Amino acid sequence: MTPQTPDFSNVRSGTSSAPRTSPDFSDVRSGSSTAQGGGGSGDAAGAQRYTVEAGDTLSHIARRFYGKASRWRAIFEANRDQLDDPDLIRPGQVLLIPADDDND
Repeated sequence: MTPQTPDFSNVRSGTSSAPRTSPDFSDVRSGSSTAQGGGGSGDAAGAQRYTVEAGDTLSHIARRFYGKASRWRAIFEANRDQLDDPDLIRPGQVLLIPADDDND
């Protein structure tokens, strides 16, 4: 007689009584970016993404990407969907960094 293998195909992890829903990945985009530029992928041509780190300010991020701290407003405006106050950014936020179109 051959031993039977248990069938666990209907076992699910977790203890939630809520109905199962599928994750929504509709806003996920492929690609990657670096803080120093170079081939990043963003929502607009030449745009990049940057993950805020502890101690960052929009001015510091603008200086890193554009060479000018005064360009912080471009980053703020591009992220109005998640920022209401330019002084209230937090580590872990992923900000869109628009392409540098300043001709100064």
